Amino acid sequence: MYKRDDGYHEVEMIMTTVDLNDRLSFEKRKDQRIVLKIEHTYVPNDHRNLAYKAAKLMMDRYDISQGVTITLDKAIPIAAGLAGGSSDAAATFRGMNRLFNLNLSLETLSSLAAEIGSDISFCVYGKTALCKGRGEQLTHLPKPPASWVVLAKPDISVSTADVYGALTLDDQADDIPTQQCIKAIETGDYQLLTNSLGNDLEKVTTEMHPVIKTLKETMLKGGADAALMSGSGPTVYGLTSKERQAKSVVNALKGCCKEVYMVRLLG
Repeated sequence: MYKRDDGYHEVEMIMTTVDLNDRLSFEKRKDQRIVLKIEHTYVPNDHRNLAYKAAKLMMDRYDISQGVTITLDKAIPIAAGLAGGSSDAAATFRGMNRLFNLNLSLETLSSLAAEIGSDISFCVYGKTALCKGRGEQLTHLPKPPASWVVLAKPDISVSTADVYGALTLDDQADDIPTQQCIKAIETGDYQLLTNSLGNDLEKVTTEMHPVIKTLKETMLKGGADAALMSGSGPTVYGLTSKERQAKSVVNALKGCCKEVYMVRLLG
């Protein structure tokens, strides 16, 4: 990982999906307004929201004369390192495509997505992928080995920009085995997968928020086969091969984290 001339960091990461999702619905308007309805007052409903930006880009690029009302029901934690905002934008690209019968390919939508965010292109496809560049250069991979995932989001929010801004060469590990992780996914080797996890950003975010280390240790003591911070944090995830293990991890987290989710890997 290194900083590019355009200010972004060149990344190499493997992303996949879990069965935790927001719900969005779309309705045409007679005017040309974009109205974003969200129950949570702490989620912006204007141009700061990626779903709004996606709708605006679609309307401008394809001369859509009608407006749209987007109703967003949040379930993915906010500012959690789980690409919740990016997935909402991706759903908006796909939703607008269907609502206005644009018949655009996923490749076209993915290219549009790269104009407003680094993770949105991945979310447009909703599969497992090796992501490079800013995150928009995708090489799709098979589904990962079946496993349970416990997500624990501490009661803090993390700025991705601040984390990347604090990243130095000293924070970056030389031995994060991306190719080993790819092999684990391609061969369905769960044990190899748990031995292949790494995140250059974890050290930076943990120095800002030591609770991340506490959550990792709690998950491992509770029976997780592996634990790692997701993205720029602060959410930590633990992998287990069995449901009873996942339930044990959830129980271990009681009292130290309010937002805990037990989900499955999809990919």
